[in-house]
Amino acid sequence: MRRYLIWSVGLLAYVVAVFHRSSLGVAGVAAAERLGVGTALLSMLSVAQLAVYAGMQIPVGVLLDRLGSRRLLAAGGVLMLAGQLIFAFAGDIGTAIAARVLIGVGDAMTFISVLRIVALWFPPRRNPLMVQLTGMVGQLGALASAVPLVLLLRHAGWTATFLGAAGLGAAAVVLVLTSIRDRPASETPEKSETRELGLKNSWAHPGTRLGLWTHFVTQFSGSVFALLWGYPFLTQGEGLAPDTAALLLSVLTIGALVMGPVIGHFCGRLPYHRSTLVLAIVGASAAAWTLVLLWPGRAPLWLLAGLVVVLTVNGPGSMIGFDYARSFNPADRIGGATGIVNVGGFVASILLIVAVGVLLDLQTAPGADHPSLGAFRWAFAVQYILWGVGAAQVYRYRRTTRRRVAAEELRLAVA
Repeated sequence: MRRYLIWSVGLLAYVVAVFHRSSLGVAGVAAAERLGVGTALLSMLSVAQLAVYAGMQIPVGVLLDRLGSRRLLAAGGVLMLAGQLIFAFAGDIGTAIAARVLIGVGDAMTFISVLRIVALWFPPRRNPLMVQLTGMVGQLGALASAVPLVLLLRHAGWTATFLGAAGLGAAAVVLVLTSIRDRPASETPEKSETRELGLKNSWAHPGTRLGLWTHFVTQFSGSVFALLWGYPFLTQGEGLAPDTAALLLSVLTIGALVMGPVIGHFCGRLPYHRSTLVLAIVGASAAAWTLVLLWPGRAPLWLLAGLVVVLTVNGPGSMIGFDYARSFNPADRIGGATGIVNVGGFVASILLIVAVGVLLDLQTAPGADHPSLGAFRWAFAVQYILWGVGAAQVYRYRRTTRRRVAAEELRLAVA
């Protein structure tokens, strides 16, 4: 039972981290008004946060293998707490970006720390399901940043809303410090490779790179929709009421909670078909977006809801990348390998956020209240480039990884 208690506290810390990460999603319009910026500068808030998150993944992974989950979860929580305090009082774009950078650094320390707890406290056969549960239950933080945050912003105001977020972060830090233990007492730490050798060996295995590209190609569409551009697209482009748009963002999270265990069970039972599932998720996402973007005029609510339902699989699909990291790396370098994988989706998300922001600005007439539906359509069409590149790389490293595994099995049989 102790392993579940420790995992639950780590999971709570991740829920709070996702809340901090996603809090800008429904606050984007309010942030633009408060800071007096357009869509391109507004996108820099998310870009700064995600760029730092992605850039810190490998250094944090190395630190995680050396220092353990408890220290990094606590440090990350303190940084996110500080970021929300600064964001609560930010009145200009520079201060707001600095706040989101702190949140990005703290967020970077959280998820992979919880995955290390899973790897060290649970048997290998349980890992795919526990990783999916971690990723999906963690998305409750996104749910809390949807409808509740909209209501708080409306009734309590900007400063009170983000001070409340900081208070939530403080509570999570206290729980981590009092409850988390890095590994079972019966286990002694394995002799670790040097930092350089561990990263080199993780990167050298094609299975790690298959995980990286899996994360890249599956995560970005749903992530960017939830983090920043989904709410403006639904309200300003498609003309939905704010409460309806917030409800659809909540469906995105709830659907992911349902699909996570299903995908985890699939990966545990059929590990050699994980990449096939990844490519199917990419195809479904591209098809759903095609229907919405080509619909004459504003899309009906049922079609937008269908898009959101398809995007619910993006988050669980990206978790398959971490299963590849676990499958092809020993426990003593799981932090570094997980960090490599986790870079993929956030690099893709950054590229999409920047591209959408720039294209919206270029297509919005001076003095217009907001971008047109046509501008949103052209901006979201950038996704097809990312899907194409990512799917090709998944297919490439799937073949390379299978050849590597077959060669290793043959060598063991001969020995």
